[in-house]
This record gives sequence, C-alpha cells and structure tokens, in this order.
Amino acid sequence: MISYEFYRLEVRFMQLRLDKENRELKAHGRYEFPVNVSYEQLSCYERGSFSWHWHPEIELTFVLSGQIGYQVNGKSYVLKEGDGIFCNTNAPHTGHMIDGMDCVYISTTFAPRFLYGFSNSVIQTRYVEPVLTDMQLASIVFSPEIDWQNKVLTCMHRIYDLSLSQPAAFEMEIQELLLSIWIEIYRHASFSGESQNTAAARDVERLRILLDYIHRHYMEHLTLEDLAAQIHICRSECCRFFKKCMNESLFDYLLDYRIEKSLPLLLERQASITSVAEQTGFSSPAYFSKIFRQQMGCSPSEYRNRADHT
Repeated sequence: MISYEFYRLEVRFMQLRLDKENRELKAHGRYEFPVNVSYEQLSCYERGSFSWHWHPEIELTFVLSGQIGYQVNGKSYVLKEGDGIFCNTNAPHTGHMIDGMDCVYISTTFAPRFLYGFSNSVIQTRYVEPVLTDMQLASIVFSPEIDWQNKVLTCMHRIYDLSLSQPAAFEMEIQELLLSIWIEIYRHASFSGESQNTAAARDVERLRILLDYIHRHYMEHLTLEDLAAQIHICRSECCRFFKKCMNESLFDYLLDYRIEKSLPLLLERQASITSVAEQTGFSSPAYFSKIFRQQMGCSPSEYRNRADHT
C-alpha cells in the first residue's frame, strides 16, 4: 500500500522555461547524478497547464491526486490518482487540468546514461537503445490494476520518498529502482521495430518544426502559407496534420499560445492592454480582449486587477 505525503508549494504561478527549440531549460539533475525528482501541481501554472516541450531526459510521472490530461506526440491520455506514465526521450508532451480540477503529481526525469553507465555497453545496446528508438514507445501508461505496472508505480513513489529523506546511499537506491523500472518496461513493452527513420519519426520532427516556428514568431502576423512552408506541405495537409497530432486546430493553438504569452506581460503592468495585444500578435486590442475573455473568463483588465488583489 502506497502512502501519500503532501507538501504545499509556495510558488504562486510558474511557466516552463524553454529554449528557442522548445527544449526545457529546467535542470534535470547534475552531470554526476543526472536525476531530478520534483513535486508538481497544475494549479501553480498560470493556466493550469504546461506547454508543449521536450528534453533528452526520460520522464516518469506519478499522479498523487486529481486528474491530468496528458499528451505525448499524437496520443492523449487521462491519468487519475495512482496512475503513471513513461515519456520517452525527446518526445513532445504537454499536460493540462480537466474540468478546472487541480492535479498533484511527482515528476522524475533522468538521463538514459544513468542506466547503462558507458557508451556501447551491453546494457545500452541490448536493453536501453531498443526502447529509446522505438517510435511506438514514445509513451507508456501505468495502471495500479496491472501487476507489473503496479511494481513500476511503487518504484516511482519510493524514488520520491528517497529524494526527500536522502538516507545513506540513496543515490544508489534510486539507480537500482530506475533499473528495476526499466527491466519491467523492457520485459513487457510491445516493440514495433518502428525506428526513428520512419514516417512516424518524420511526423514528430514536423510537429517540432511547427511548434518551434509558432513559439518564435507568435508575435508576428502568421498565415497558413507561412506555417505550411516550414514543413514543405500544402495548406490543407498542414491543417490536417496539426489537428491529427495536437487534437486541436493550428490557429486555435496559435491563439491559445498568444494568450498564454500575454499573461506575464499583463501581470508586469509595464505595458498597456493595446501594447500587450501588439506584442503577442493580435490584430487589434478588441480582438485580443474578445479571445482573452473566451479563454480566461474575464477581460485583460479584470485579470490584471484581480492579480493585484491576490
């Protein structure tokens, strides 16, 4: 039986820090111990969600309470209390609240080399690389109702406990637990043989290019022609492709991202509403206010004033 311990976060709002290619800038451990274990809460993000991003580390997520809508590449999941998920290296992923309800979860990220020690070892070539390079293993969901997956979940929670208490040799225990998790994944994974040179890999790379372009140029006037040209396909195919991967239209995503980027500008109070609209790519302050109200349930001015009184 897993016991849950809850620790209150003192952070009011936060956003992921990403580089220009949408890789997360958060430190995922140290070179000598490339593991980061953290307690996370969706309500601590400004919109109850974290942006699409990716990183070379593997990420394990364990839900302590509530539910989270989690997407990896083109797959969407609803994870509830007690569930977990494996997100493979460099796989684009995002998470969001469901029906406005908060979610508390543990995130463990680690470099693959922590498993195999040195390049070209048997552990790397025989047991780690086949998982890392299989496009159908971008994500694996763990349920406590399945025996081997429950073992993984128990290990994930034990890693969190060790990261808090840090008893003697806790780093070795964490490595042992991560290896135990990997053994279960390797033994039970359904390998497709679909490598990173396939059409699926091409689609992931196209998605990264589109997201990267949007995230770097959202403040400009963007057309469908501009976006389609980035991945060398026609406009209609670009719309279909994005919808398939993201479960929302391309321009819905663009508007959503622009609103997200407007929030810290509004909170800083250094710019007028008109200036914030211009800085985030909206054609007019009126259109900005309309979309803002649709997504946030209040006007930009009301959001700014409300923040001053919290």
